[in-house]
Amino acid sequence: MNTTMTIAEERLRREPRRIKESRVDFVFLIAIYILLGVAVIAVVAPLLHILSSSFSSPEAVSSGQVFLSPVDFSLAGYQAVLSNPQILTGYGNSLFYTVAGTVISTGLTIAIAYPLSRKGFMGRNVIMVLVMFTMLFSGGLIPTYLVVQELGMLNTRWSLLIPNAIAVWQVIIARTYFRSAIPDELTEAAELDGCGDLRFLWSVVLPLSKPMIAVVALMYAIAQWNSYFDALIYLKDADLYPLQLVLRNILILNTQATIADPALQLERQRLADLLKYSLIVVASIPVLLIYPFVARHFTKGVLVGAIKG
Repeated sequence: MNTTMTIAEERLRREPRRIKESRVDFVFLIAIYILLGVAVIAVVAPLLHILSSSFSSPEAVSSGQVFLSPVDFSLAGYQAVLSNPQILTGYGNSLFYTVAGTVISTGLTIAIAYPLSRKGFMGRNVIMVLVMFTMLFSGGLIPTYLVVQELGMLNTRWSLLIPNAIAVWQVIIARTYFRSAIPDELTEAAELDGCGDLRFLWSVVLPLSKPMIAVVALMYAIAQWNSYFDALIYLKDADLYPLQLVLRNILILNTQATIADPALQLERQRLADLLKYSLIVVASIPVLLIYPFVARHFTKGVLVGAIKG
């Protein structure tokens, strides 16, 4: 009998004790779930509306019949977008600008952020203040345009890659990560082994910084993919236009076109309303395809910065 009671007591002791939630905790948990549900609806509902509208007929979109599911399923919007020969050219240009711009920007960001994170680098605080100053004050559009013109980059691909190659916010993220994730003891141990600064950066720092690099690269890639204003200012050759500028021109052309026949004008206006949704989907597909491959590193990089920063 004593043995049986001892075994039962041992099982009860080993089993995890369930903490009874109070009524206040239960109400708070319900409120959290309600807020999360509202947030999910606020994010998902517009996306479903855009997607459904892009697969609906122009008449249904123009009359406001579409909500969360397609009405009178149609591919007229995508046919109008993809039938334009400049679309493929714009896609190719945007892919080039995104890949090349991300590589250049990420490399330059690491090159400036790593020295600023080392305590032995003289004047790092002064340089960081100057870098952050550009975050608050800029030279303005006209001086920047004149600089780009003097450098001979007008109407070239370089005008979309060099002027905005470094973002101060990304420099701050990289600098903070290097300071928290790369301890000084690791640097000292590498110096004792005869490892130079460049070798240490390439062989030690960069492999340990993959989450941060993924975060910074994704930020640069999204910004470069969505950018069109610089192309609007610096480019004149339509063969160099990125996809965003091509889609903008298509939308303006279909919106502002005037036709004498009222019926054709009404049809053109309906198509222009549909094109708004189709253009959003077409422009978002590459980002949606790339994000799952870097989501794991992106989340890890954000959490590491939050924990150690």
